[in-house]
Amino acid sequence: MTDQDTRYEAVRSRDARFDGAFFFAVATTGIYCRPSCPAVTPKRHNVRFFATAAAAQGAGFRACRRCRPDAVPGSADWNARADVVGRAMRLIGDGIVDREGVAGLADRLGYSARQVQRQLTAELGAGPVALARAQRAHTARVLLQTTGLPVTEIAFASGFASVRQFNDTVRAVYATTPSGLRAAVRAQRRTATPAAGIPLRLAHRGSYHAQTVFDLLQREAVAGVEEVSGPPGRRTYRRTLRLPYGTGIVAVDERAGNQDRACAVHPGGWLDARLHLTDPRDLTTAVQRLRRLFDLDADPYAVDERLGADPRLAPLVDARPGLRAPGAADPEEHAVRALVGRARAERLVRAYGKALDAPCGTLTHLFPEPAVLAQSEPDGPLGALAAALADGAVRLDPGADRDDAQAALLALPGLDERTVAAIRARSLGDPDVAPPGADVPDTWRPWRTYALHHLRAAEER
Repeated sequence: MTDQDTRYEAVRSRDARFDGAFFFAVATTGIYCRPSCPAVTPKRHNVRFFATAAAAQGAGFRACRRCRPDAVPGSADWNARADVVGRAMRLIGDGIVDREGVAGLADRLGYSARQVQRQLTAELGAGPVALARAQRAHTARVLLQTTGLPVTEIAFASGFASVRQFNDTVRAVYATTPSGLRAAVRAQRRTATPAAGIPLRLAHRGSYHAQTVFDLLQREAVAGVEEVSGPPGRRTYRRTLRLPYGTGIVAVDERAGNQDRACAVHPGGWLDARLHLTDPRDLTTAVQRLRRLFDLDADPYAVDERLGADPRLAPLVDARPGLRAPGAADPEEHAVRALVGRARAERLVRAYGKALDAPCGTLTHLFPEPAVLAQSEPDGPLGALAAALADGAVRLDPGADRDDAQAALLALPGLDERTVAAIRARSLGDPDVAPPGADVPDTWRPWRTYALHHLRAAEER
C-alpha cells in the first residue's frame, strides 16, 4: 500500500489515532476534515491529503462544520522533533509570527526567513504566514463562539492586523461571516466575558491518564502561583501566567474516568478549562502553554505500543493507558524550580514575585522573572541560572535547540546532570530523556521520559 492508500484506510475506518497527523479534503465538496470525521466516506479519487490545516486552506478548502478539523490536537511530531520544522511549529503555536513576524521566527531558529519558508512549505505544504493564519482563524472561532466580545475586539485579539483581513479569513476558512459563526452557537454558550473567563475544551487524542498528571501538579504546586483543589477525580488545577501582552489565571478540571479501574482514565475527548486574561490577544499563547503543561498533543497510541512491548513496562502501561509526561507552562520558571525545590521557590515568590492587580483566592503572584532573580539573588547557582536565562545565554523557549540548551545549562556552576535532565524533560518537552544513573534501556526510545513516569507512578502506589 502507498502512504496515501494507508491514509485513505484511516479515513474509511474513521481512525481517530490520525487526527492532527494529517487532514483530507474532498474535491467535490470543497471541504477538508479530520480522519475521524463521521460523514459519509468520500470516493478515493475525490480525496486529497494535506499535512496541515493551513495547507488545506491554502488549496481553497474550507473547514468541515461537523468534525471541526481546526480543533484537533496538534501533531505529536511537533513536540517530539528537534529539527528546524518541529522547532518552528512550536514557536508558531506560541504566537511568535503574530508578535514578531516571520523575521522574528527565523531569527529565533538561526536561519534566514527564506530558508524557513522553504523548509516549512516543502514538508507541510504551507509557509509560516499561512500556518499562523490558520491558527488565528481557530482562535477567532473560539472567541466568537464562547465569548460576548465585540467582533472588532476579537479580530485584533486573534492576531489579525485589520478587521478586513479578519473577515476575509473567516469567510475563506469557514465559508461564513464572523456573525454567522457566532449565530451558529446558542446564546447561552456565548455568555463568557473577559471577567468571567473564556471556557475551552482542550482536546487530546486517545486515553488520558488524568490522575497521574494532577497528582504530580498537586505535589509540585507552589503557593501563591498554583493551587489544586477538590477530591481526586474532580480536582481543579489553577495557576497564574505571565503572557506577552498581560497576565492570566487558568483553571483546568480533572475528569473522572472508569470507576471500575484503579486509575482515573477517560478515552479520547478533552479537558475542560477556563482562562481569565487581562488581554485577549494572549489566548493562543495561553492555550499552547497549557497544552504543553498537560502534554495534550502526545500520541498515546505510539507511546503505549512501544513501551507495552517491554516485559518490565507492559503491566504498568496496561494499568495506566494514556499516561502523559507533563511539560511546563513557563519553561524558565520550571528551570528555577527544578534547581531550588518547592520550598525555596515559595520563598522566592513571596520575596520577589509580582503581585496580581486582582488576587484570585490563593493565587496572588506571578513567579518572579529571571531578570529580577538575577538582580536580587546574584550569588550561587540560582544567580548564575537566572542571569543566563535573562540575557539569553540559555534559551528554553519552544523553538530552543535542546542539545544547545543542555550544553549551556551544564556549563553553569551548580547545575548537575540530573537537574539538567529534569529541565530538558519538562521545560524543553523532550519525550526521550534518561537521567544519569537511571536504568533506562535504549529499547524504550524515543519515549524514555514516559517510561520513567510509568516507573515513578508505580513506586508511588
